[in-house]
Amino acid sequence: MTIKQALISVSDKEGIVELAKRLHQFGIKIISSGGTAKLLQEADIAVTEVSEYTQFSEMLDGRVKTLHPRIHAGILARTDLPAHQQALQQAGIPPIELVIVNLYPFIETIAQADCTLEQAIENIDIGGPTLIRAAAKNYRHVTVITDPDDYTVLLAEMEANKGSVSPEKRFQFAQKAFTHTARYDSAISNYLTATDSNSQRQHFPDALNLNFDIVQTLRYGENPHQQAVFYRDADSPPGSLANYSQLQGKELSYNNIADTDAAWECVKTFDAPACVIVKHANPCGVAIADNPLTAYQLAFATDPTSAFGGIIAFNRAVDAQLAEAILKQFVEVIIAPEFSQEARQTLAQKNNIRVLLVPLQTCSNQLELKRVSGGLLVQTSDSLNLSQHQLTIVSRAQPTPQQVEDCLFAWRVAKFVKSNAIVFCAQGQTLGIGAGQMSRIDSARIASIKAEHAGLSLMGSVVASDAFFPFRDGLDVVVEAGARAVIQPGGSVRDEEVIKAADEHGIVMMFTGIRHFRH
Repeated sequence: MTIKQALISVSDKEGIVELAKRLHQFGIKIISSGGTAKLLQEADIAVTEVSEYTQFSEMLDGRVKTLHPRIHAGILARTDLPAHQQALQQAGIPPIELVIVNLYPFIETIAQADCTLEQAIENIDIGGPTLIRAAAKNYRHVTVITDPDDYTVLLAEMEANKGSVSPEKRFQFAQKAFTHTARYDSAISNYLTATDSNSQRQHFPDALNLNFDIVQTLRYGENPHQQAVFYRDADSPPGSLANYSQLQGKELSYNNIADTDAAWECVKTFDAPACVIVKHANPCGVAIADNPLTAYQLAFATDPTSAFGGIIAFNRAVDAQLAEAILKQFVEVIIAPEFSQEARQTLAQKNNIRVLLVPLQTCSNQLELKRVSGGLLVQTSDSLNLSQHQLTIVSRAQPTPQQVEDCLFAWRVAKFVKSNAIVFCAQGQTLGIGAGQMSRIDSARIASIKAEHAGLSLMGSVVASDAFFPFRDGLDVVVEAGARAVIQPGGSVRDEEVIKAADEHGIVMMFTGIRHFRH
């Protein structure tokens, strides 16, 4: 059906003047309100104000503008039903075939640190969502546009269809419109149920509404018999994995995405050039150095066997020399904030390798979600990184500056290792990692065995334990392997026993006062 009349009411006025001019060229009558009508009038575009159209003035400081039968009957009428057409004719109400609306900036308002409850309430749109939902419900007869990016799509459709929009495209616009209002209402609910009447906010809303967009359908999930898709958080920050750009390679698998996220989140925590190699969601090699190539070589040396078919993450640009070194091993995914043109040409020699580009930005204040049967566990992210002044030396032996530096490095790595976690390190390089064991002593043994198999000496190394040593036996194992300093949370009922053991061995022990369980 040819569009003859449009209603335009937008908070975000980007591109609206240009669009209205084009609609006018199609011979479309435009109804508008408030600031939008004023903007169009200033641009010499013929427009009928809503109050003139409805013969009812805006009231309550603009809270009531478009909530009128003359507006909503024109939008909701089914033009294929004679009874609806007759009702419109009797009331003298022409159909409105196009509705262009976007909403008050509620999300942008509550993002401001000093936003009050009153300010948030005043930015809750009422008329806008009502217009959108009415038009979307009647999509078989009405086109609804909520995103300025769709203005060019709308005009292209009208050019191709002589002033009308195809049924398929109207349905797509309606889908987008209902998603738009759902997210808007979700933001309002999340905000209000996490806010008291004095504008005080809490971490978690009483009702949590989540919104995700599908990115891709995956070939299968963790195993071939499982179906899977990848969704992106509607508010995902630029530095998150979900906003990757894939430069080359096969499609990412379910396990690729999970492992790459683990590697990316770990490597971003380091200030120095760093490399993190992950296999099955656990770091199997981490190092920092003066340059990414050296960091990669040190990380790979930690556990070359496990690094086979792993995920490699860098927090610096990948150049051609580094790309050539990587190609000597089998790798599933390489992720970095930048790749030189020469590096891309080098990596193209093995075009199955997945190469991902993501901006190096910290994603703070994200909630971590974990699905359980019939529910959802939600927590704030474990973004705490310690500095030297936060450590407590509990042993008689005092650490050297290098031991402190290495302990902080090992502690940062341990945060990303599945519990129970034991991490041997020295000179900014992991030497042995024990992960995911039911007992801490087994993790300690595995970590030392890993180092032995890689031909790395643990003599003089440091060890990080993600939680306290419940008995001295785990400590005895790491000291026997060669560790001379240990960093752990402390807090066990047997802390005195463990500290005494450290003093017996003459090693350094420092407490963090926090733990880093990761399940």
